[in-house]
Amino acid sequence: MNSKAKGKRGELDLCQELRALGVSARRGVQYQGGSRSPDVVHDLPGVHLEVKRTEMLRLWAALEQARVEAEPGDIPVVAHRANGRPWVAILPLAYFVALHRVATKNIEEQEHAS
Repeated sequence: MNSKAKGKRGELDLCQELRALGVSARRGVQYQGGSRSPDVVHDLPGVHLEVKRTEMLRLWAALEQARVEAEPGDIPVVAHRANGRPWVAILPLAYFVALHRVATKNIEEQEHAS
């Protein structure tokens, strides 16, 4: 299978995984085209997903691609899956800490509301 077909299959696989998690998702390139089109169009505001379905991820190159292709202010995230492994999200540490703080605050607010 060529790399383009494997990339398409990876994007479709990630869309299916995101939909199972309650996220609206579809392939981006087939609808929008162009070098800045996201691999996956989704309803997670402020997140740019770069999809990599490969055994040997070139981490820094993938993160740089996500950063360059992201809209200003968006969080660049690499979604990666190797054969027989689950999908993982890779993002810069500062964004991870910010996301954790927001999630923790939301959980605390929900606990106090009940």
